[in-house]
Amino acid sequence: MSSYDIVVIPGDGIGPEVIDASVSVLRACEERFGLTFTFDFKDFSADLYRRTGRRITTEDMDEIGRSDAVLFGAMGLPDVRSPEGLELGAQVEMRAHYGLFASLRPVRLFPGVDYPVKAEHIDMLVIRETSEGMFAGLADAHEPSDETASDRMTITRATCEKLFDVAFSQARERRKRGTPGHVTLLHKSNALRSNVLMEGVFDEVAAKNPDIGSAKHYVDVGAMFMVTDPERYDVVVSENIFGDILSEIAAGLVGGLGLAPSADVSLTHGVFQPSHGSAPDIAGQGIANPTAMILSAAMMLEWLGGQHGDARCTEAAGAIRTAVESTLKAGRRTRDLGGTASTQDMVEAIIGAMGEVKP
Repeated sequence: MSSYDIVVIPGDGIGPEVIDASVSVLRACEERFGLTFTFDFKDFSADLYRRTGRRITTEDMDEIGRSDAVLFGAMGLPDVRSPEGLELGAQVEMRAHYGLFASLRPVRLFPGVDYPVKAEHIDMLVIRETSEGMFAGLADAHEPSDETASDRMTITRATCEKLFDVAFSQARERRKRGTPGHVTLLHKSNALRSNVLMEGVFDEVAAKNPDIGSAKHYVDVGAMFMVTDPERYDVVVSENIFGDILSEIAAGLVGGLGLAPSADVSLTHGVFQPSHGSAPDIAGQGIANPTAMILSAAMMLEWLGGQHGDARCTEAAGAIRTAVESTLKAGRRTRDLGGTASTQDMVEAIIGAMGEVKP
């Protein structure tokens, strides 16, 4: 029996609903795969800030960091802002505190799901750098002004080296299950000095991984290729804000953010959450698509399996992904995908499908 302590941060809007869905699926994995999870629920929501002024602190993050992993629902409300005018959410603080430099955002076509592009096979991993880039200056001193405002983009060699090592390692692992084993950097070195450094480090890391193909495109034409020829991409890696935008384009190719999981990771810490937002307009209606959150839980299990050499976690992750695929293929879909299934319908269908997967 393998035991893991998981901190759960439900957040705002539909966050608690999709978190409950993923916890139900993880509970279904316990007996079947010999796993035990202890869930520690914590509230750092924007709603809590609105009511009490309380937000996540360094002490909170030190405590959370002693867990094995973090499941994060969705956080933020449009009308709840910091004194600087930014939406409240603990994600950015946690990325900085734990050094979560890479956000892994896989997308793929699922049978039974309508999608808007002409492509037969999309299986892509977008890796967004999450610790610097255009977000590097968020903690800088800020003088409020109605006349001018600026943000800072900073790229460092140290982070680029770690980021690209992850990108090539991911491509190598993905090739074992049939993808090309290829990494593409999308950058803007023709206009941004920071991206000149990023491109140079990419070339160095690519030269150390001759078994993995590589390419580079300016991010504007690369974004166009993502829409017109998505099958050309296996692993895509980019700067923080470029990667944020690219990962949402990629999700749109395969049916939307309801199918898009993510993992923010360092070498030692992992936070797992769907790529979608809190969607407060549909909260409490029981219609939120839990698939992205459930797939994020599968990414957590796969990461735990790698961190601890635990085949039980790896097997459970595979069972969840297989169950999601068979559920969607059978036509069970929520409203965002053109179906009529409720959140709970999807949870029950996925858990039922897991029972049909051979351990």
